[in-house]
Amino acid sequence: MSEQTSFKTLRDTPISEYLTPGSPLCGGCGGEIIVKLALKALGSKTILVSVPGCLALFELYPYTSLKTPMLFAPFPAGPAAAQGIVDGIEALVSKGRVSNPGAKVLLLTGDGAAYDIGLQATSAAIHRGLDFYYLCYDNEAYGNTGFQFSGSTPLAASTSTTPAGSGLRKKDLFEIWRAHNPPYVATVAASRPVDLLRKFEKAQRFRGPKLFIALGVCPTGWGSDPALTVRLDKLAVETGIFPLKEAVYGRVRHTYIPRSRKPVEEYLRHQRRFEHLFKPVRRDDLIRQIQEDVDRYWENVREWVGYAWHRNNKGSHLRAGGGGCSRLHQEKLPSRL
Repeated sequence: MSEQTSFKTLRDTPISEYLTPGSPLCGGCGGEIIVKLALKALGSKTILVSVPGCLALFELYPYTSLKTPMLFAPFPAGPAAAQGIVDGIEALVSKGRVSNPGAKVLLLTGDGAAYDIGLQATSAAIHRGLDFYYLCYDNEAYGNTGFQFSGSTPLAASTSTTPAGSGLRKKDLFEIWRAHNPPYVATVAASRPVDLLRKFEKAQRFRGPKLFIALGVCPTGWGSDPALTVRLDKLAVETGIFPLKEAVYGRVRHTYIPRSRKPVEEYLRHQRRFEHLFKPVRRDDLIRQIQEDVDRYWENVREWVGYAWHRNNKGSHLRAGGGGCSRLHQEKLPSRL
């Protein structure tokens, strides 16, 4: 069933800008694109909370590029700071000092805070039902302090603390958050801006935690071309490495299923952090392992949605198989994949 939305095409993107040019972030930062779009969807009455991380650079005087208020909090304390702002607004409303302000509190963190250092506080905030938005820009390492390994670092990725490549798979933060049964959880990508705008618009219907994970392409840490940020983001989606989905009170729906999944190698070879997989000796074992992990994920999805993948040397292609394949993006999944 289709849903009402104000964002049908890119032409519907609000023209108002709440993030101005000239920020001190690295050229080609994927996180900056995500925040720019998120603020367009949430509007001018958005109060930002940030913790140590790349996007904390937004608030550095005199280089701040935000047109919205922003509070800086300690690494694990972002949800607590957001709680304080929400409680303060509610107190002002109850005393009649403001009336229906329509303010939204948006917590910005990187994967270091979301996956590791702030996970406990976030769990508690979701459990309390805190009415806030949480946006994790996931660049898959501690990007602001030298690109060290984090709980989000993918298998085989080289970081400053895993120079030979990580031997661990990244945590599934979407499932960790979803297990708390919040009103809304979603993944978003800079390469699919309309999908992102629709999800932030949809989240505004709910009271309680609204949680987002965005792949934050990081040219500095990943060793990629800053000019290829959106292209690399798109490859993450088209290879199936970064699925676009949402969960409303635990019920999952994939908002985009690539009909022709590209081989993961097309995504990996554009990043210096995976360079050791291709030279001096090609590591087919690791490339195959990464591909198998992605294939396994989509096979699990297939079991519920009803389609089949046909593989050839150009990737995986979608074929109908027992259930409304022409409307895959509208199919709903049960609470667990």
